Amino acid sequence: MAEFVKDLEVLGQNAREEIGAASTLPTLQEVRVKYLGSKGKITGLLKQLGSLPKEERPAVGKQINEIKIAVGQELNERREVLEIEAAKPKNPIDFTLPGRCVKVGRMHPLTQVTEDIVRSFRRLGFAVAAGPEIEDDYHCFDALNTPADHPARDIQDTFYLGTEGRQLLRTHTSSVQIRVMKSQPPPIRIVVPGRVYRRDTADATHNPTFHQIEGLYVDRGVTVGDLKGTVEFVFKELLGREVKLRFRPHYFSYTEPSLEIDFSSPLTCKLGKEWLEIAGCGMVHPRVFENVGYDPDVWSGWAFGFGIERIAMMRYGINDIRLFYENDSRFLNQF
Repeated sequence: MAEFVKDLEVLGQNAREEIGAASTLPTLQEVRVKYLGSKGKITGLLKQLGSLPKEERPAVGKQINEIKIAVGQELNERREVLEIEAAKPKNPIDFTLPGRCVKVGRMHPLTQVTEDIVRSFRRLGFAVAAGPEIEDDYHCFDALNTPADHPARDIQDTFYLGTEGRQLLRTHTSSVQIRVMKSQPPPIRIVVPGRVYRRDTADATHNPTFHQIEGLYVDRGVTVGDLKGTVEFVFKELLGREVKLRFRPHYFSYTEPSLEIDFSSPLTCKLGKEWLEIAGCGMVHPRVFENVGYDPDVWSGWAFGFGIERIAMMRYGINDIRLFYENDSRFLNQF
């Protein structure tokens, strides 16, 4: 028995040395088969237990199993190390090197369009503002002079969360203008990009969630002329200098007067239409100013908003809004 145990200890020591020396996964697999395979050396010792006296078998069998478990654990640990080494790139990139630009991805087309829109507004002196996507009735509707019976407040149009305080997923980024105006005195010049939610059925031109951007300008003596000039500048920056705009009377509860904006360009001609509706706008309603504590006899302002997806679809010739959300690399790699 003593000689059997000595051979067992030597075998275990040899196995550990060979495991430590294995530098590749195939080599390590050869060591595993050599010692723990069906015809391996440690497996062979278990088969020889029958040649020992009956009273010695339990003690020797226990030692063999202990060495078998120890060798198996060392094999697994070495395999993890070698797998990490194999996964490392052959020519690793040092991301800390100064002056080196490494492209590891690209911006989503909606992000590209959003940044272009914000850049245009910044050139006019606008700051970027943000607010919560989970809103309440007050900021989303009441403060914006939206009547209690307005269709937008129905559960068929808005996602309510079933919590106290009538919390909901905001239907427009206009709620942010209320938060900004209540937090600071005029003058105000902000642009508000963000995600909004409406109960729309997903199809080629609608989605339950999409992105909207709103501009708000409040100061003394602000006029519709200021609004039209800003709108023209921004859309020509985004869609080309040949863009033509027209303004049509409309109704929004939070602006008076309210206007719809149509545009015409080579992009609309490709779609077989001379004019396409692209945005809504108007002068901020006096009641909205009163709700945030501004004196409408002193201050005036305008607001206008539009969907970022619509701009992106026009700019890139995309005919299905759902493509933006499918995360198909074949689509995203085009931008």
